[in-house]
Amino acid sequence: MIRRQTNDKTPNFHQQSKLWRECTTFRKLRQVHASMIINGFNTNRFNLREIIYVTALVIPSAISYAHQVFDHITQPDLFMWNTMLRGSAQSPNPRKAVFLYTQMEKKDFRPDRYTFPFVLKACTKLGWVNVGFGVHGKIMKHGFEDNTFARNTLIYFHANVGHIEIASALFDSLGTKQVVAWSALTAGYARRGDLGMARKVFDEMPEKDLISWNVMITAYAKRGEMESARVLFDQVPKRDVVTWNAMIAGYVNGGLHKEALDMFEEMTSLGERPDEVTMLSLVTACTDSGDLDVGEKIHRSVLVLGGGELSILLGNALIDMYAKCGNIDKAIKIFRSMKEKVVTTWNSIIGGLAFHGHSEEAIRIFKEMCSLKLRPNDISFVGVLVACSHAGRVQEGREYFRLMKDKYNVEPNLRHYGCMVDLLGRAGLLNEAFEFVNKMDIKPNAIIWRTLLGSCRVHNNVELGKCANEELLKLRWGESGDYVLLSNIYASQGEYDGAERLRRVMDDKGVRKAAASSLVDADEETLMHFLFNSKPQSNKKRGLIR
Repeated sequence: MIRRQTNDKTPNFHQQSKLWRECTTFRKLRQVHASMIINGFNTNRFNLREIIYVTALVIPSAISYAHQVFDHITQPDLFMWNTMLRGSAQSPNPRKAVFLYTQMEKKDFRPDRYTFPFVLKACTKLGWVNVGFGVHGKIMKHGFEDNTFARNTLIYFHANVGHIEIASALFDSLGTKQVVAWSALTAGYARRGDLGMARKVFDEMPEKDLISWNVMITAYAKRGEMESARVLFDQVPKRDVVTWNAMIAGYVNGGLHKEALDMFEEMTSLGERPDEVTMLSLVTACTDSGDLDVGEKIHRSVLVLGGGELSILLGNALIDMYAKCGNIDKAIKIFRSMKEKVVTTWNSIIGGLAFHGHSEEAIRIFKEMCSLKLRPNDISFVGVLVACSHAGRVQEGREYFRLMKDKYNVEPNLRHYGCMVDLLGRAGLLNEAFEFVNKMDIKPNAIIWRTLLGSCRVHNNVELGKCANEELLKLRWGESGDYVLLSNIYASQGEYDGAERLRRVMDDKGVRKAAASSLVDADEETLMHFLFNSKPQSNKKRGLIR
C-alpha cells in the first residue's frame, strides 16, 4: 500500500528558524547535529527537516554529509525525500538522485509534483536517456504530465538529450507558455548546433529572462561567433556572472586572450564579482598565451577572491600555468601551499616538472605521492615515465611501467607506450625499442613510429630507420618531415645515394619539404603534445594580454 506523506503545510519552514542561517560552516553544522543526537535525533521532525535542508542545499559540498544524516532518519517524510533529491540532482554526483528515487519507490512513498522534476534534472545532467524516458512514464502514470513544473522539466530533459521533436511537441501542447519552457526549447536547439532555430525561438519569446539571454550568448560563444555573442551581450538588460563568464570563455577558446582580459576588467569595474569559472578561464588564457606577467596578476586576483586560499581546480590550473610559462619555482610553491590535494594536483606538478626537464624533482614528487598511499592514475604514470626518459633512468622507467599494471591496475595506453619508446630510444637501446613496439598490445600509431625514427636519426642507425620509416609511411605518406629524417640518417652515414633516392620519391609523390623548422625540436614538441595533450609553447608571447 502506498503511503501518502504530507508536508505538514510547512513549505517555508526554514524561514521560521534561525538554525539554517546560523549553519553557514561545516563545523557549526556538526555541532548542531551533535546536539540533536544528544537530545534524541529522531524525536523532532521539524529539526530533522531543517538539518536535511541545510546539509543538502545551504552549505556547499555538504551533500555527502546530508546522505549520512538522511540514512539515520527512521521515518523521513516526503519533504525530506524531495530535499535530498533536489540537493543530489544539483551535486557533482547526480546519479545519487536517481538511486534515491528507486529507494523511495521501494518504501512505497507516493511522489508529488516536485519529486519527478528533480529526478529528471539528474537524468539530464547524466545523459541517462532511457532512465529519463522511464521517469516520463512515471509522470504520466501519476497524473503530473499537465503540471507546469513537470512539463517544463520534461521539455528541458528532451531538448537537452537530443529529442528536440518531443520537446517541441510538449512545448506546442502547452496552453500558457512560461519563460522557462521557452528557454528550455531555445537551449535544446542550441545544444544540437541549430543556432538558427534557437535564435528563432529566442526572438519569438514574448518575454525573456536572464536565463534565456545567457543561453543564446553561451551558444554563440561556444560556436566561436563572438561578434553575435557581443551584440546580444550589449543588449541584455541585466547581466550576471554567467553572462560575463560565457563571453570570457568564448574569447579564451577562440584565442582572443586580450579581449578576454578586457572583458574581465570591464566586469570588475562594474562591480560584478567573478567566480571560480571566471578565474579558470583567465588562467587558461595566460597558460595558452604564455604571458607570465598577466598570469601573476590573475593569481593575485584569485587569492583575493578565495580569501587567500586556492581551490583544487584553481590550484591545479595555476600550477599548470606557471610550469608552462617556465616559472617552476612558483609552480612548486603553489603546490606546497595547497591545503587540499588530490591526484590531479600531484599530476599537475609532476607533469609540469617532467615537461620542463626537472626530471629528478618530478620523480621525487611521484615517490612522495605513492608514499602517502595516494593511488596514481594513468596521467601520473605519463609524467613519471617522461621524467625517467629525460633523466636517462631506463631501469627505473621499466619498473614503473611494470608496476603501473601489476600493482595499480592501470592499463597502458598509447601515451605510456610512447613514453617507453622515447625512453629506450633516447638511451640508444634501439633494438629493444623495436622489440617493445612489436610486442605492444595496442597497434602503434604514427607518433610511436616517428619517435623511433627520430631516435634512429640521433643514433645514426640506417637499417632500423628504414624500418621505422616504412611503417610510418603506411600510416601517413604526405609528411615531409618523415622523409627528411630518413634522408638525414642516410646522409649522416655517407649513403648519399640513398638520400638522393628518397628525395626522388618525395618528388614523385608530390611531397614538399616544410621550410624553416628544426626537425629534432619539432619531433620533441610533437611528442610532448601527444603525451600531455597540450599546445607546444613558444618562447615568444603570442596573443599577449596587456
